[in-house]
Amino acid sequence: MAGSATKDMTVGSPMKLILGFSVPLLMGFLFQQFYSLVDTVIVGQFLGVDALAAVGSTGSINFMIIGFCMGVCSGFAIPIAHMFGAKDYSGMRRYVANSVWLSVLFAAVMTILVCILCRNILVWMKTPSDIIDRAYEYIFIIFLGIPVTYLYNMLSGMIRSLGDSKTPVIFLVMSAMLNIFLDLFLILVIPMGVAGAAWATVISQGVSGICCLFYMIRKFDILRIQKEEWRADAHLMKNLCNMGVPMGLQYSITAIGSVILQSAVNTLGSMAVASVTAGSKIGMFFCCPFDAMGSTMATYGGQNVGAKKLDRVHQGLKACILLGAVYSVIAFAVLTLFGKNLALLFVDSAETQLLDQVGQFLFANVLFYFPLALVNIVRFMIQGLGFSKFAILAGVCEMVARAMAGFLLVPKFGFIAACYASPLAWILADLFLIPAYYHVMRRLKKMFAS
Repeated sequence: MAGSATKDMTVGSPMKLILGFSVPLLMGFLFQQFYSLVDTVIVGQFLGVDALAAVGSTGSINFMIIGFCMGVCSGFAIPIAHMFGAKDYSGMRRYVANSVWLSVLFAAVMTILVCILCRNILVWMKTPSDIIDRAYEYIFIIFLGIPVTYLYNMLSGMIRSLGDSKTPVIFLVMSAMLNIFLDLFLILVIPMGVAGAAWATVISQGVSGICCLFYMIRKFDILRIQKEEWRADAHLMKNLCNMGVPMGLQYSITAIGSVILQSAVNTLGSMAVASVTAGSKIGMFFCCPFDAMGSTMATYGGQNVGAKKLDRVHQGLKACILLGAVYSVIAFAVLTLFGKNLALLFVDSAETQLLDQVGQFLFANVLFYFPLALVNIVRFMIQGLGFSKFAILAGVCEMVARAMAGFLLVPKFGFIAACYASPLAWILADLFLIPAYYHVMRRLKKMFAS
């Protein structure tokens, strides 16, 4: 028996299932962004604009490395969802075991490499000299926490692949509260500066990962892995890498464009860096519903393709796109009216130039939230269906757009070009992803027919 903690998404109303699954995910993403936002607010308010710029200047390299970790773990969860949808629980447990071995290996290698290279990357990115030391101090500690990033994302991905999107949220809420306490303690009580914000993030994510581990051990009987199922299997590891590595590379390739763009923004000075930092933090908070919809589509698509129910796949996609369109309109109204005021979370009202630039950045992005919704919904659906290599090509489209903005547009047009770089990336990715989805569906229909 699958057990009451799991959820079968191969039967029932697609819209109801998507809403029921994505709302807890949304709460989780909101709390993730919440404690990331708290980091930024506390740094900006108590350590100043330069410290805010230092943390912000690491955003793209952070996304490139941590995004790879998250993408790999999401990919590892897809074969588990396929096996669960097909009711092959022994095969599912063997995939879980081999995911553990691969995650340990990936985490060890990545932690060593990026900690050695991160200073050089910051120099290459032309990080302003007045903030580079604090930027290095912050990002080095974040990279030391790569193993706990793998721990949480691998386990929460497995839990979601079995249809349980609520439990990881509970642990994220707990870790968010811990993160806020640690932020205040390590920055105000023990004056560790930006290092305190970094350690707070790492420790709180480690706690949420450990909570996921204990929950899985106690609640999921179908994950009681037998001794023989722990055996490393080269074929299963290859399948996992075929899913996980392309998804990880999709994040990293996308982030390469962000690194190039960040390098261009860095040349505009600390004020521009701080403005993009504050605007990005607010924008990421409002983009959480798109992240939740994407993760929902990965699990929904994975379970239904495992059950060979392609009609339900398309029904679910249409339902999720409708949700994305409705939310895009709501977000546009809110950010157009209040976006500039939200920047007051980070800095004093006297910083008029920063506030104006944040408002400009947010308006440029929210105009194009529906294309962003399509990027997340369609890309993760394709990945859930088992065609994660298409994610790399979508990432290449985003990378090209941001790189073009960084190399050509920002030097010529300045800050306004940085504001429209991401919308350009989203549109270019959509031009690839929408035809790719129909191509994937045709291939699956032929495969199942034969």
